[in-house]
Amino acid sequence: MAGLLAGVMLLVIGLARLGRFIAFIPSPVITGFTSGIALIIFIGQIDNLLGIKTPGTEAALFKFTGYFKGGYTPDLHTLILGLVVIMTMVFWPKKWSARFPSSLLGIILATALNALLKWPVAVIGEIPRSLLLADRLTVANIPWSNMTEFLAPAFTITALGAVESLLSGAVAANMTGIRMQANQELIAQGIGNIVIPFFGGVPATAAIARASVGIKSGGQTRMVSFIHAIGILVSMVLLSGVIAKVPLAALAGVLMVTAWRMNEWEGIRFMFRRHFKTATITFLITMLATITLDLTQAILIGAGLSALIFLNKISGISIDVQQVDPEKLRTRGIENLDSCDHVRVAFLTGPLFFAATGHFHEAFDNLGDTHALILSMRGVPMIDTSGLESLKQLSERMHKRNAVVMFAGVHENVMQMMRRGNLIDDIGEQNFFWSSDQAIVAAQTHQCAYCD
Repeated sequence: MAGLLAGVMLLVIGLARLGRFIAFIPSPVITGFTSGIALIIFIGQIDNLLGIKTPGTEAALFKFTGYFKGGYTPDLHTLILGLVVIMTMVFWPKKWSARFPSSLLGIILATALNALLKWPVAVIGEIPRSLLLADRLTVANIPWSNMTEFLAPAFTITALGAVESLLSGAVAANMTGIRMQANQELIAQGIGNIVIPFFGGVPATAAIARASVGIKSGGQTRMVSFIHAIGILVSMVLLSGVIAKVPLAALAGVLMVTAWRMNEWEGIRFMFRRHFKTATITFLITMLATITLDLTQAILIGAGLSALIFLNKISGISIDVQQVDPEKLRTRGIENLDSCDHVRVAFLTGPLFFAATGHFHEAFDNLGDTHALILSMRGVPMIDTSGLESLKQLSERMHKRNAVVMFAGVHENVMQMMRRGNLIDDIGEQNFFWSSDQAIVAAQTHQCAYCD
């Protein structure tokens, strides 16, 4: 029931075209998440590769550290079969792999070797041959009376499913250079998860591992998914007896090599070699969070960290307060300026929002005998309500001193915010200019107690 509700939520998110918010997840977070998933896959197959059984843990990191406690003896036969697959995938030429996947060849060799030598190793075993499981959702057994109990888990499934699927799409987009259709992905996933419960299936998402295998094997179109699904169905019906004999170590070898290859090594090397500290720290924290916590928390931690770092960087608004230099203005054709030196021009560069207001107030703490302050805002691309409040406070301070604040080169989107905040009416349309030169000329005619 929770899976069905999650499917409905995913469908609504896709139809509402909210998938674009995946673009807000920074590249280091995606890379760290991908590497974390790769580590989870790799660590999860160590038991199958070595032919041992270790206790289950809540996180992949704890599972990995458990191997160093000792007390486990690898099975040599199992290890050999796994290494056969790994060596085949590593040394099989890439141009041949496009025609015949190295992973499939490795599985065939390992299965044939085990059938020939009859080693006592763990195999897949019997698999179901029906698409309709006994335990499945039907219209008759939908629990309408206690539906609210499923909302919380449904939200969790929705969040994890959307993030993991869109990240899988983002990773695939990086590998292929083809832009992902995020909303289309969510709509399709929503429909799939609405249908799956009625067959007895669990909630499903796009998988980075499967997508990576398809792309690395030469897949180029959407038909890869259709052929993949049909191939699994045919294998389940016609080849279940053969599949049952495939050693688990062979699958472990495939997944381990795939996990290694799915890392975005080029991006990782770029971050480390160029010493991008912020990106490197974000990558490492996201990766560690992925293998220590659950996937949703890892994404939230990585995205939150990137947001804080980004805010810290862009909050450094540059404010350069200068006196008017009549000589420079004359070189630009502006003559007949008085010698009044009570005009200041402040050149602002950067967004004026809540994180920058502290520096804004500090920059204008000591204006001396300034009677006209011109804010050149051509370098201010955006402003929020906190920025509007700061401008209003500065204007009120200057007004109490019988001085004036003027504005030059204000962007249209900033002007719209100032209109919505009624700031233009308070300051006066006459105090807004196209350039600081025009504002300086107007400031010279401003009558105040400070002018000669």
